[in-house]
Amino acid sequence: MRKTPKTTHPTERLTTWVGSTSSLIFHTLVFVLFFVLSFSHLLSWDSMFLILTTIVSLEAIYLAIFIQMSMNRQSVSLEEVEKDIGEIQEDVDEIQEDVEELSEDVEEIQEDIEEISEEDNKDEVLQQKQLVTLETLTKDVERLLKDLEQFRREK
Repeated sequence: MRKTPKTTHPTERLTTWVGSTSSLIFHTLVFVLFFVLSFSHLLSWDSMFLILTTIVSLEAIYLAIFIQMSMNRQSVSLEEVEKDIGEIQEDVDEIQEDVEELSEDVEEIQEDIEEISEEDNKDEVLQQKQLVTLETLTKDVERLLKDLEQFRREK
């Protein structure tokens, strides 16, 4: 057997019960009872219809009020959910902005790394050129020294 969901407010419990199978069975039995009383002449048809119509009308009025009260509570609850959703959306927007800023920072860092790498390559090329020049100068100085020594010997 299916259970009705538990609610906190009595009017919500009542409106939930009215929409249940047990309520349908109860109302059907009450209507059958009124018709049995009329068929058995314990109650006149006019009285039965008067009592039954009055009961059904009062029940409909109260149910409409209870349903409206439940709807009002649901409306307040939905407004709170809307506020929460709005706040969550703001948080998501802020996070998205932060992610975009981080992405821009990462791109800048990548550019800096590329520049540093290029500078390192330039420095390496310059160092190699300097080494070649130094070697050339060293050889030239050694040749000059040899030439000078040979010149001294000849003199």
